[in-house]
Amino acid sequence: MKPRDSRFCRALAIVTLFLGLGTASQSDSSPSLPRPRLPKGQEVHRRVKRGWVWNQFFVLEEYTGTDPLYVGKLHSDVDRGDGSIKYVLSGEGAGSIFIIDESTGDIHATKRLDREEQAYYALRAQAVDRLTNKPVEPLSEFIVKIQDINDNEPRFLDGPYLTSIPEMSPVGTSVIQVTATDADDPTYGSSARVVYSILQGQPYFSVEPKTGIIKTALPNMDREAKDRYLLVIQAKDMVGQMGGLSGTTSITVTLSDVNDNPPRFSRRFYQYNVPESLPVASTVAKIKALDDDIGPNAEMEYRIIDGDGLSVLQISTDKETQEGIITLQKELDFEKKSSYSLKIEVTNTNVDSQFEALGPFTDTATVKLVVEDVDEAPVFNSPLYKMSVSEAARVGTAIGTVSAHDPDMANNPVRYSIDRNTDLERYFNIDANTGVITIAKSLDRETNEEHNITVLAMESQNPAHVGRGSVLISLVDVNDNVPEFPMEYETFVCENTNHGKIIQKISAVDRDKPPSGHHFYFSLAPGAGNNLNFTVQDNRDNTAVILTRRDGFSRHEQAVYFLPIVIVDNGAPALSSTNTLTVRVCSCDDEGVAHSCNAEAFALPAGLSTGALIAILACVLTLLVLVLLIVTLRRRKKESLVFDEEKDIRENIVRYDDEGGGEEDTEAFDMAALRNLNFIQEVKTRRDVTPEIQLFSKTSHKMSPENIIFGEFIWERMKNADTDPSAPPYDSLQTYAFEGNGSVAESLSSLESISSASDQNYDYLSDWGPRFKKLADMYGSPKHNVNS
Repeated sequence: MKPRDSRFCRALAIVTLFLGLGTASQSDSSPSLPRPRLPKGQEVHRRVKRGWVWNQFFVLEEYTGTDPLYVGKLHSDVDRGDGSIKYVLSGEGAGSIFIIDESTGDIHATKRLDREEQAYYALRAQAVDRLTNKPVEPLSEFIVKIQDINDNEPRFLDGPYLTSIPEMSPVGTSVIQVTATDADDPTYGSSARVVYSILQGQPYFSVEPKTGIIKTALPNMDREAKDRYLLVIQAKDMVGQMGGLSGTTSITVTLSDVNDNPPRFSRRFYQYNVPESLPVASTVAKIKALDDDIGPNAEMEYRIIDGDGLSVLQISTDKETQEGIITLQKELDFEKKSSYSLKIEVTNTNVDSQFEALGPFTDTATVKLVVEDVDEAPVFNSPLYKMSVSEAARVGTAIGTVSAHDPDMANNPVRYSIDRNTDLERYFNIDANTGVITIAKSLDRETNEEHNITVLAMESQNPAHVGRGSVLISLVDVNDNVPEFPMEYETFVCENTNHGKIIQKISAVDRDKPPSGHHFYFSLAPGAGNNLNFTVQDNRDNTAVILTRRDGFSRHEQAVYFLPIVIVDNGAPALSSTNTLTVRVCSCDDEGVAHSCNAEAFALPAGLSTGALIAILACVLTLLVLVLLIVTLRRRKKESLVFDEEKDIRENIVRYDDEGGGEEDTEAFDMAALRNLNFIQEVKTRRDVTPEIQLFSKTSHKMSPENIIFGEFIWERMKNADTDPSAPPYDSLQTYAFEGNGSVAESLSSLESISSASDQNYDYLSDWGPRFKKLADMYGSPKHNVNS
């Protein structure tokens, strides 16, 4: 700070002090000001009038000078200037922020003060005797108030702002209110008095200077032209005067949509081509009107208001895309009608009455659909043909005729055939030119009562197009099946039965199906008409009962009776059959329950007798014994054949974990058995085969050429396997490993390099221990070997 500024601050502090002294005199004489309270034990009764010279002090904030800032002076009437009085300062900031000269009572501020951090400080002052340190004046409080300067700009604590208003809002529509706060003292000067102004956003918006309310300034702001505005608002203190501090904030104003734009078709006429083969419910065309609005304000509804295709076509609205979807309700036929014309209207779903003057909110367009001719498949005159024929009709009999035609304008001839997937047994044929269906195979109603076949019709010029027609052929029944028992009847008669006893009720079935239903007639066969034991009584309801004709039967005289019964149907001509009823004579109790008949199976139909169970169990045990015997015999036979199994090392795996002694280590297993052609093995005779050759030449391989060594080796091993009595008595896989007799390139091993001249010394191998003794003997010097 410059010296001149420092002198100005000192002068201002002195003026403040004098003003405070004047105010202090007035406060002493004012009865409304209470006397300060003294701490207990420090009351002085000799003084009635306060002797302090003090008041509230003011200090400017943000002092930047190098010297302590003079605040004020404390003085007591008791102080005569001889230094016997000492001034003591306590309270907020005493000693750290504020210091006092003990002798003069001058108070200085040692630090830079900020009113926004703390607006005032409450301090306590007391004059005490320097020698006794006893108070000579009561303890009094005073306030040091921080005087505000304009050092804080207005701030928008809630900014930046986002808001929205409807488009087309009238002038003066309130948008938002912004508020700026100033940390300066609002009670002192104009440092905290803020006014608002707009820096960016004109001429569309305005702001009230005192309240900060943003309003629209132009009418008919159209969202479709511009949907977002950025405003910059300034808040300036000192009532906007020059030298005031200012702060800014931004406001983003978005225009929300209203329904102020009607839907409009981009064209007045639309044309689409549609093939006549298009299936029903398919989409024929899509049209869309344009609406600059968005959301619900752009929702539209389409409808057909006129045209000649109202019964064939319909239109619906896709809620997602707002398109009009024209779909087919009925099949198209180019030969009947080749084009359709529709007048379509589109309307906004949500119309705002405020903007009806901008309408009308509807539009119309004409849509023409041109039906394209397609080479169609032949069409049958009837979707289903029903025919009937007698099941007794002969092969070649005509059943009926189907007819199809080409729907195209060319009207090409049609050929017919039967879809054999619907006539796998090939019961029917069809004339390819006339469509007459005939019988190709004998029919049987009882096997298949109805035949549902598919007839194919195709153009002679284009067989790729095939039409299909259904033909239902029903077979008319003829009486070609005799009536018979529905089951094998078998009943019994008690030995103590009486005359006229009903022993069985019988019925009949017939696979035929007469129009008036079945009627069966029961009687005894002509040869059994004079039967003295049983008789048949027809019930006239397609059933009959068997009655006894005498009292008492004897199993010893006759145990079983076979009763022939004739059944006649009501067909034309009538057919009959003779069926046999088996009647067994049984011993019964008084209630007619059979206990014993000539066959126990009849008496116990629900289960097996005890004897039968014992017989079955005995059979099972016998089978088990036979199985065990066979297994035992096979095992003994196998052991007798393979008696030298422990010595068979052909497929054994020998595992050992030592390092071995090199190439000459042959103690683990016999290598000669695998690679030595001259290895002689004792010939053993198999018990299950007759050996063909007993002696084999073992030395012939030495004189053989190299190219036949392997063949002879395999041949020898095969003969050994055939004559080996320990080999299994069946075909087996034999695996051999043979290295041969050597290579023409001879050995490439470095171990043979001992014969070559070499200056390298290998005597150190003897020091490596017994594992390397062989190498030391081969490569070490003779002298060293002798010493070792």
